[in-house]
Amino acid sequence: MRNIGIIVAIKTNIYNKNNKNENTNTYMMKLSIKGLIQSSLSLGRTLDSDYPPLQQFFVVLEQCLKHGLKVKKSFINQNKSIWGPLELVQKLCPDSTDITTSARDLPGIKTGLGRARAWLHLALMQKKLSDYLKALLDNKYLLVEFYDPGALMMEEEGTVIGGMLVGLNVIDANLCIKGEDLDSQVGVIDFSLYLKDPMTTETTKDDTKMTAILDQKHYIEELNRHLSCSVSDLQAKMDSIEKTNGKLIEELTAATDRINSLREEQETLRHENETIVQSNQKKEEVTLEDSAVELETYRQTRQGLDEMYSVVWKQYQEEKRIRQELERELELQVGLKQEMEMAMRLLEKDTHEKQDTLQALRQQLDQVKTLNLQMFHKTQDCEREAQRKQEEEGQLEEKINQMKTTIKEMEQRSRGYTHTHRRCDPLPCLPRLGLESDLCSEKEQRQAIQRALQREQDNSTELRTQLQQIQGLHTELQDVRQEKQQLQQTCQEQETALQEMGLHLSQSKLKMEDFKEVNKALKGQAWLKDDEATQCKQCQKEFSIARRKHHCRNCGDIYCNSCSSNELALPSYPRPVRVCDICHSLLLQRSSSSS
Repeated sequence: MRNIGIIVAIKTNIYNKNNKNENTNTYMMKLSIKGLIQSSLSLGRTLDSDYPPLQQFFVVLEQCLKHGLKVKKSFINQNKSIWGPLELVQKLCPDSTDITTSARDLPGIKTGLGRARAWLHLALMQKKLSDYLKALLDNKYLLVEFYDPGALMMEEEGTVIGGMLVGLNVIDANLCIKGEDLDSQVGVIDFSLYLKDPMTTETTKDDTKMTAILDQKHYIEELNRHLSCSVSDLQAKMDSIEKTNGKLIEELTAATDRINSLREEQETLRHENETIVQSNQKKEEVTLEDSAVELETYRQTRQGLDEMYSVVWKQYQEEKRIRQELERELELQVGLKQEMEMAMRLLEKDTHEKQDTLQALRQQLDQVKTLNLQMFHKTQDCEREAQRKQEEEGQLEEKINQMKTTIKEMEQRSRGYTHTHRRCDPLPCLPRLGLESDLCSEKEQRQAIQRALQREQDNSTELRTQLQQIQGLHTELQDVRQEKQQLQQTCQEQETALQEMGLHLSQSKLKMEDFKEVNKALKGQAWLKDDEATQCKQCQKEFSIARRKHHCRNCGDIYCNSCSSNELALPSYPRPVRVCDICHSLLLQRSSSSS
């Protein structure tokens, strides 16, 4: 036959090809794109997944993408998939996020090759296959991880293929991906779509006739195949019907036998029913009598139950009242707990303030002591100065008295001289001259005595002023002594106040510790679980069957028997309970300090 194309199915493994196959792959890609565009334009409708040129295009594109792809070796097998480089398009083009996630999440697709085929189908339907591959080829440094240096995608031919794919944007494709088995498809290139016989142009009419005859032959063969299949199906149905018929006959015989046996059983059951009816009548009479007796007993028990119910109701009301009282008491306890927490905060604040005031009072006390010392030294100096001034004043008074006596004596002598001079006027001149000289000397002495007296008067006035100053100092000393006594009294009062504050502070600390203990008991300790402890907290010994675990009721930790053998009464427990040695010593020390 002249028109029969030569079909050559070649399964190609692109990784084993050498660099000469690059031109072949680009040429095949060019032919497949050209044939797909021409056939789709001549067809004039939307392409589906069963269209042969479209299938051949995907096969050729897959082979081109596999060219020079690196093999990822693992312990089980060698994996060679184009999904890795196609998944990088999501980072370069955000528009491809939807198709990438769709291809990744499709049900029924388990391999990377299947996801890559689904991605190519979706990109073709989106009409952005050329844009995505162009973005991938522009960033070839990302493809080094997946392709060898001589691969088609790493050379200029890859850019040529990306430019060829721009023409596919005129094609409208509606491809169904969910129903296809994309994991196990075998890529086979049909070269008959691209090879043509040179005699085809001359004998087109014969070819049409031959194709019509072949189509009729194929139709008849298909019809014959369908008829043979239907005959075989009918034969199988006949065999199954015969088998079911035999089974039904066997079931019928078994059913008749069973009916006969059931009839016999019915007769026996009838006789048994009559005997049962008679016995039931007798039992009914007996039960009526028993029911009358039971009714009487029921009435009596009902009366007793009513009385018990009234008693129980009263107990219920009493318990309800007690419960309400307990709830109110619980609310009071919660309020007391809050008040205790507030009191603890206030006590802490009060203790801090008292400590601050105590420190300030101590500083004031130190300052008062230093002032007292200074005033004491000043008073001693003033007393010594006053004694010295008094001694000088006594000496000056003695000198003044002496000078007064001498002045009186001089006056008396002067008076005596004047009197004798008057009486002795007629005396001769020589004794008169002697008297005049004596009188001049006496005048000079008198003037000297007057000058000395004036000096002594000046000194006495100065001493009086000094005495007045000493008296003022004495009054100031008295005032200072009184102030000193007052300061000593205030110091003693402050010391007593400090002692009282220390007592109150110690009592408040003890109360705080009691409040903390009660609060700790009310809040509850962190009860350590048995699984969390593998050794004793105190002696660090591992727990075993012989060395058992015991909880301390105060701190909640786990100890061995030797480290928790003590018992003490706690606020949260009515009886003495087990405590560890550390808590035992702390509680004893606290109780002794509080007492």
